[in-house]
Amino acid sequence: MQKKPRSLTKRMLFAMIAAIIAGLGVIALREHLNASGNPETWNFISNLLFADISASGNEKAIGIFYIIGQLFVRALQLVIVPMVFTSIVLAMVRISDGKKLGRLSSRTIGYFFLTTVIAIAIAAAAGMTAYQAGTFANTAVDLTADPSAAARNPLMIILNAVPNNLVSALSNNGGVLAVVVTAAAVGLSINKLGDKVSVLTKICQEISDIITVFLNYVVTQFGPLAIFCLLTRTCASYGITYLKPALAYVILTTVLLLFVLLIGYPLFVKLTTGLDPRPFFRKMTKVALFGFSTSSSAATLPLNLRTAEQELGIDKEISSFVLPLGMTINMDGTALMQVVAAIFIAGCAGYRMPFSSVLLIGVLAIIASVGTPAAPGAGAVILFTILSGIGFTGEAALAAYALILAINRPIEMLVTSLNVVGDSACAMAVAKKEGLLNEEVYLKESASEEAGTLAAEH
Repeated sequence: MQKKPRSLTKRMLFAMIAAIIAGLGVIALREHLNASGNPETWNFISNLLFADISASGNEKAIGIFYIIGQLFVRALQLVIVPMVFTSIVLAMVRISDGKKLGRLSSRTIGYFFLTTVIAIAIAAAAGMTAYQAGTFANTAVDLTADPSAAARNPLMIILNAVPNNLVSALSNNGGVLAVVVTAAAVGLSINKLGDKVSVLTKICQEISDIITVFLNYVVTQFGPLAIFCLLTRTCASYGITYLKPALAYVILTTVLLLFVLLIGYPLFVKLTTGLDPRPFFRKMTKVALFGFSTSSSAATLPLNLRTAEQELGIDKEISSFVLPLGMTINMDGTALMQVVAAIFIAGCAGYRMPFSSVLLIGVLAIIASVGTPAAPGAGAVILFTILSGIGFTGEAALAAYALILAINRPIEMLVTSLNVVGDSACAMAVAKKEGLLNEEVYLKESASEEAGTLAAEH
C-alpha cells in the first residue's frame, strides 16, 4: 500500500519549526564563539554554510544554505513575468462582458484600497501612541548614514506603469506593474477582436499550463527544504545584534502585522462573504509560511493562485485577475511597516509629528506601496520615498533609516505574509460579490493538498 504523502502545509510548518530551532542554535553558537575569542571558527562555519557568495569579499566562500535558497527563489523568479502576463491576458479574454470587467476592476481596486487604508490607520494610531509616549526617542544607534536609496517623486509610479519598450517591460522582474498594464492592454485587445485572434490565446494558455506543472514540481518537491535553508540562514546572518537597538520598533511592527494577519483578515472575510473564516485561515497557512520564508510576493504567487482556486473555491476568472494585480499594487503589510518606520524615524531624529504629517505619511505610503517591487527587502528601500516626501532627510533621520535597513529583514518576512494573504482575502470578497465563489470547495476539508502534484503522479 502506497504511503499517503504528508500535506504541503504540514511539511512547510515542520520545516519552519525546524529552521527556527536550528536558527536559535546557530545564534547561540555564534554568540558563544565570538564571546570566547573564537571568531575565526564562526567565520569558517559562516563561509561554509551561510555566506552570500555573490557579495564582495566572499569569493572563496561556499555558502551551501545560501546556494540552496537562491536556487529555489530563482526558479520561482524565472516564471514571474510569463506567469503574470499570461494570467492577466487570459483573465481579460475570459471576461466577454465589458460591464462585468469594469465592475470586477472597480471592486478589486476598491477592496485593495479599503484594506490598505485600514492597515495604515492601525499603524498610524499605534505608531503615534508610541511616539507620544517617547518609546521611539533616542533609539537610533551611531551608524554611518549611507542608505542605498535615492529620493524620487512618488508619482513616477504612474509614469513607469506604461512602458515605452515591450521587450524591456517583459524582461524586468522589478517592473511587474508595467507587465500587468501591458498584459491588460493585450488581453482587452484580444477580447475586442474575438475569434480573429486564436493562436496567441492558445499560446498563452499553453505557457500557463507549462508554468503550472513546473511550479507544482518546484514548490512541492523543494519548498520545505528551501524554507529550512532560508530561515536558518536568516537567523545566522542577522542574529539578535541588529534587533537590540530598535527593539521597540521591531516589537510594535511585529504585533501590528500579526494582529492584521491573524484577526484582521479573518474578520474581513467574515464581513465580506458571511462565511466562517476558519477554513480561510487554515488553508492560507501554507501560503503565509511560504511568503514568510521567501520574503517575495512574486515568488509566492504560484502557490497563492493554486490555493485560491483549488481550496478556497475562487473561480479562475477571479483569481487569475485579482491575485497578480494584488501582488503588484496591494501591499497592506508594506504600507503598515512604512508608516510605523517613518514615525519611528521621526521619534529618533526629533521631528515634530502633527496630524498633517501623519496624514501625509499615510498618503505617501499608499502611493509608495503600489510601486514597491514584490521582491525581498524592497519595502525598506522604497521607504526613502516617503522620508523625502515628508522632509525627513536630516543626518539623524538618515542614521535612523540606515538602522531600519539593517534590522528590517525579519519584519520584511512577516510583511510578505500579510501582503499575500491580503490578496486572497480580497479575491474571496470579489468572488463572493460576483457569485463565483464555490462555497462547497471552501468549506471542504483538504484531504490532501498535494493532489495533482507530480510527486503523487510518479
